[in-house]
Amino acid sequence: TFMILGDTCTRNCRFCAIKTGNPAGELDENEPENLAKAISELELDYAVITAVDRDDLRDGGAAHFAQCIHACRKHDPKLIVEVLTGDFAGDLNDVQHIVDAKPHVFAHNVETVQRLQSTVRDARANYEQSLSVLEYVKKKDPEIFTKSSIMLGLGETEEEVIRVMQDLHSIGVSIFTLGQYLRPSAKHIKLDEFVTPA
Repeated sequence: TFMILGDTCTRNCRFCAIKTGNPAGELDENEPENLAKAISELELDYAVITAVDRDDLRDGGAAHFAQCIHACRKHDPKLIVEVLTGDFAGDLNDVQHIVDAKPHVFAHNVETVQRLQSTVRDARANYEQSLSVLEYVKKKDPEIFTKSSIMLGLGETEEEVIRVMQDLHSIGVSIFTLGQYLRPSAKHIKLDEFVTPA
């Protein structure tokens, strides 16, 4: 997994340890080519490209994401590319940049169950907005595998988790993963429980 678009996120989700702030439009124009070279040198067959949220950029960094996909494909046409993106503030025109670049997998995480969204995520993110992004990708290009994930241990119920699964399935999400939330620091949202793999 490679993180693009810098190390400073414009969002402030309560579970995440990434630095937050305003990157003021800063963008590394050489990043797509440098990323492609790194993946090529590592001789990877599968690469995940993720990023901080960049609400300071007009398109949320969508065109930059697309440039990274194109550069990686140029270096290795056989490379399997998965992107893990933010929600681009729900702007589906921005999402289209990435659809046009044709990643094999488009991932966007709803992060938690619907009831806990406002407690866990930044106020600019929400469950319905995330679903709309995933649904749009699948409708525009059914060949792209869509993927989403939630964290466990934040106080969700089993019934709520099943509801998320149903909601994602109903919009054609291909892959769903579950992860255990672990608190990065005392400043982050508290862990409610450790959910065993069993």
